[in-house]
Amino acid sequence: MPTDRYDVIIIGSGAGGGTLAYHLAPTGKRILLLERGEHLPRERENWDSRTVVVEGKYKAAETWYDKDGRAFHPGTHYCVGGNTKFYGAVLFRLRERDFGPLHHRDGISPPWPISYADLAPYYTRAERLYSVHGERGSDPTEPPCDDPYPHPPVSHEPRIQALFDDLKRAGQRPFPLPVGIRLDESAPHRSACIRCSTCDGFPCLIQAKADAHVTCVAPALEHPNVTLLTGAYVDRLETSPSGREITGVVVRRNGVEETHRADIVVVSCGAINSAALLLRSASDRHPGGLANRSGVVGRHYMCHLNSALIAVSRRPNPTRFQKTLGLNDFYFGADDWDFPLGHIQMLGKTDAAMFSAESHGLLPAGAAERFASHALDFWLTSEDLPDPDNRVEVGRDGRITLRYTPNNVEAHERLTTKLKQLLRHIGCERTLIPREAYFGKRIPIAGTGHQNGTIRFGHDPETSALDVHCKAHDLDNLYVVDASFFPSSAAVNPTLTIIANAIRVGDHLAARLGAQGGAA
Repeated sequence: MPTDRYDVIIIGSGAGGGTLAYHLAPTGKRILLLERGEHLPRERENWDSRTVVVEGKYKAAETWYDKDGRAFHPGTHYCVGGNTKFYGAVLFRLRERDFGPLHHRDGISPPWPISYADLAPYYTRAERLYSVHGERGSDPTEPPCDDPYPHPPVSHEPRIQALFDDLKRAGQRPFPLPVGIRLDESAPHRSACIRCSTCDGFPCLIQAKADAHVTCVAPALEHPNVTLLTGAYVDRLETSPSGREITGVVVRRNGVEETHRADIVVVSCGAINSAALLLRSASDRHPGGLANRSGVVGRHYMCHLNSALIAVSRRPNPTRFQKTLGLNDFYFGADDWDFPLGHIQMLGKTDAAMFSAESHGLLPAGAAERFASHALDFWLTSEDLPDPDNRVEVGRDGRITLRYTPNNVEAHERLTTKLKQLLRHIGCERTLIPREAYFGKRIPIAGTGHQNGTIRFGHDPETSALDVHCKAHDLDNLYVVDASFFPSSAAVNPTLTIIANAIRVGDHLAARLGAQGGAA
């Protein structure tokens, strides 16, 4: 049984774990980064919609179960960089009001134990690190910030510019989405990004998307004190006899069990798998799972109420890079609704292969091409509220059950209605079509891309698992830096908040280890 000792072990190489590894790498501390997947192969199929979206070649070959015992395949990816290899790179700050109590029709979104002002400096560092393009002041719900975005907004292609102009004439306030890509439109010959049509939902074959692998893990590995082990599935965490410290990280790799040890252990496997790891690490000292004196580990699972909808444009839509426009006019409510509705943004462009799959092959190829050539693709997000009965469970056989019942549904339906009411103003037919092919299955249970909330942070150990530094209340050397710590989900993409928080926790850990600061 091989063993080794490090200063820090980080479990998971996505937005949280990868960013933390990058931040701590210059400290010189010995860091072990464990990733259950492998490096994603760079191959032509990375940009093939049938391979990626329809066949789901790169998705985890895993089966989970819903509250009724029905099996499903989660829309998640195990690879270096985690789900950021496939994300759309939209990197929002939460709104300032999202950090306080927010009243919805179905309940109250609880306050965070830190304020927007506490996290704002880390958001700025996160935007710089992940090459975010945007236009400060254009989003009407944007939180305060004195610093401009690191890069100018990504320009709209002609059909999206027309959509932008139509929305303005309809009295709306569209804005350029904040996007993390390595694009230089002023010097295209030097630009890594080529504005292709396979960004949102695809891995970037030319590594021009600011994902956690390209941005953080690869640079971190240039430091000799950082080690990455792939194919390393963490089976459980072991504690000292007192139960106060993690003393062993038990890994299965190449059919062999290994135990690695560190002064600090950081879990960042995603909100579902991080909770599952703590629950299956139950022991006599921690019978309900690690860090679970409060009983909240695995509970309050949130994933947003999401819809991918297609409007059929009367004008052709030859756009390649479509994810450039957002709309937050209904984020905190509407003239006919006093409660928050949510956020609207463009999706990556649907192509004929996706439409053909959506129709199960019944749509003739020519019709699929014509349909795709006139599609405008929208992504709608509403906040779901933390419900203790929406939870992750791990059976004795290790099987994961995700018990989830959507709430705040009326807000999402009203948001959809708002978009439908705008269709006649933006040159589209008056019908929206669900785009389920985006995940290859029904949203939301298998659509786990925005998972959060299962190991919430807070001041009170009786109602939270983590303190404000994201350290477990019950243990002295266990931290969590994925979106598990969220006490509420807000209604914008969570990734920038994960990254900013990882930098914040990284500063705390560097100080705790007596190191000289971090990178980001």
